Amino acid sequence: MALERTLGAITGHTDQLVQVEKSGLRKGDWIVVTTLNSTYSIRVLNDGFYKISGGWFDSQGLSPLRTTITGCTWGGSAIKVDIVAACGLHLEFGNRVVTSRIQQVGVFRFGEHVDN
Repeated sequence: MALERTLGAITGHTDQLVQVEKSGLRKGDWIVVTTLNSTYSIRVLNDGFYKISGGWFDSQGLSPLRTTITGCTWGGSAIKVDIVAACGLHLEFGNRVVTSRIQQVGVFRFGEHVDN
């Protein structure tokens, strides 16, 4: 039996994802994303920006880097733009870096009182 890979079939399973929605985050919150190959530390800033460390950013000597998060993909060009991370998907940063498949996500709430 073949797995159906249409956009409708893919997006029909989004309610079953363990995910972190952008709308649920506040300035100062911290997200730790463990992928198949790396770990990323993501700090929520203002106006849709995040401070990223770990993984590719460390290997390129760019940590911490201030950038956006485009969303998450299923491994192709379809992207879910309202989330920061979801287990089983690939995180895509604003600089077009795409992670390996996300294995685990943790959110630590610190609130607005934390300095950038």
